[in-house]
Amino acid sequence: MSASDERKRRLRLCFVGWGAIAGRVGELLAERQPEGVEIVAIAVRDPERERPDLPEGVRLITSPEELRGLDIDMVIEAAGRPAVAIWGEAALRHAASFVVSSVSAFTDESMLGLLLAVAEETGSRIVVPSGALGDLGALVAASVLPVDEARHTIIKPPLAWKGTRAAEMIDLDRLARRTEFFAGTARQAADAFPQNANVAVISALSGIGLDRTRVVLVADPAASRNIHEISATGAFGKLDLRLENEPLKTNPKSSEMTALSLVRLIENAVAPLVR
Repeated sequence: MSASDERKRRLRLCFVGWGAIAGRVGELLAERQPEGVEIVAIAVRDPERERPDLPEGVRLITSPEELRGLDIDMVIEAAGRPAVAIWGEAALRHAASFVVSSVSAFTDESMLGLLLAVAEETGSRIVVPSGALGDLGALVAASVLPVDEARHTIIKPPLAWKGTRAAEMIDLDRLARRTEFFAGTARQAADAFPQNANVAVISALSGIGLDRTRVVLVADPAASRNIHEISATGAFGKLDLRLENEPLKTNPKSSEMTALSLVRLIENAVAPLVR
């Protein structure tokens, strides 16, 4: 084998969960075919269930112990908050990186501490994707110097808040105007709305933390997209960021950008030019 062959990048993936987000990532990877990327395994709760969109030749696994011996490079969690605790330690012991989509799990400080300790022990890494926010590199860079305040407002159509605690606070079916129904810290928002406000943990970890980042949740019948408005001020200056994301067709609580950010993360891991 030549030196260039030895250096050739490869990425063997295991997805935890194969729902709307993971399925969309798989669809995009099949279209784009990044060199060296292979979906080797998918962790599911019910291996007997028919899944017509599974990648060809993929292995279905049901327990974290099955990660051993699969020679996985990256485990990507896309199955909801409980999956982080179930799969996290094994992922960090049997893969170089564990990508956590359900970052609301990190409001549990004891669990985050455990996973960080395992990552330190094994030399593996916990990766927080940019998710629905696309990229927060500017906020991460700004936080090298003191950041005085950061605020994240999440605006979604009433339909996107159905099935959450928002339905107990406001009448989503009869909402006539933009209504703010929650204001608090990123930790509080992610705890109360783990599906819809999961993304607030990303902005918080990118900046001044879960307890200093302020989050406002809004239902707006005039909104057709999932909107994120992030602002911060500090020694770096002032930052204002607004994204209007198309909802994922198969799950209006999530944004198309959530899947796109995972595709970007995967492709950057093998690309000769990282963007």
